Amino acid sequence: MGLTKFSQGIRNWACADRPPSGHLRRGTPLPAAAGSVAIGFGPYLSCKMVPILEAVPNFSEGRDLGWIGELLQVIERESVEVLDWTADREHHRSVVTYIGDLESVETASIAAALFAMDGIDLRTHQGLHPRIGALDVLPFVPLHDLTMDLAVESARRVAGRLAEEGIPVYLYGEARYGTTASRPDRSLASIRRGGFEALQGGFPAGREPDLAAPQWLGKPHPTAGVTCVGARRVLLAWNVFVEGISFYALKAIARELRESGGGFKHLRALALELPESGRLQISMNLEDPEATSPYNVFDAIEERVEAGGGQVVETEVIGMIPDPLVLPAAVDRFRILHPGESRLLSRRVSEHVSARGISHTRV
Repeated sequence: MGLTKFSQGIRNWACADRPPSGHLRRGTPLPAAAGSVAIGFGPYLSCKMVPILEAVPNFSEGRDLGWIGELLQVIERESVEVLDWTADREHHRSVVTYIGDLESVETASIAAALFAMDGIDLRTHQGLHPRIGALDVLPFVPLHDLTMDLAVESARRVAGRLAEEGIPVYLYGEARYGTTASRPDRSLASIRRGGFEALQGGFPAGREPDLAAPQWLGKPHPTAGVTCVGARRVLLAWNVFVEGISFYALKAIARELRESGGGFKHLRALALELPESGRLQISMNLEDPEATSPYNVFDAIEERVEAGGGQVVETEVIGMIPDPLVLPAAVDRFRILHPGESRLLSRRVSEHVSARGISHTRV
């Protein structure tokens, strides 16, 4: 679904002659999101423009649920709505998804970054996922009634504030190059190559941060590292768990299928062996699910895994689930863990628009 169709679909749903359904939260009992009570409207509705910005920060903490609960409180204090959060012990990483107006999302993102700077020390951090920052990645995504240009402006404002606080910043995606200029490749994979540890002696030539404080000494923040701030479209972040093949074979599959290996365009893929559970997974970002079908990617993984004598066990979607993957047939086909309407992006944005953007009067 294109961005225009996505926004129109939300407006059509929000303005329909029926109330929005209830707002559900995921399992672990942490502080409830602000504004999480659904509001019912009568049959006479009128809609107005409600620009909505999404942020999906990735934090280098996936084990301390108490700290994550405090982080959610910090974020929700700024009048945004937390749609989803996940924490992974072995990746030692948590991902939070929240939406709101531009000012609220920017303020919440700055508050979360400062909380992470105070609470995470990368010198003692060990996890499977590549990282260079306490707040490692902060993408902004334009959703309802919002242009990419405005998302870029939000990303750059937040990046500037983080630099002022002493955290060097890489800009990536649309935030670095704008929405119309030619964009030489500077992927997150290339930015984070070698991790936080590789930057301790300073930044290699060509990998200097885009923003830093005037008094910057040429190195990452000693404990919080560097943050990558970007603007992008909706993507699909997912992990596919497999069994019955070797880690070496899985690495070969990931290398073959990702774009950098000549495989699917817009696909980033990394094979991982989870030390605590002993499980194998391909961790992926599909950066344009419209241009490259996730069904085709999944079929290619399954075909190669089964050819090697193994099988796909299940799929874990990180963050909100794009609409096509919540259809019953898709849930079964992908073997998605924890599906449900509470994780359906368009439904949750529709509820948000209904709660904040509709005046209702009888005529």
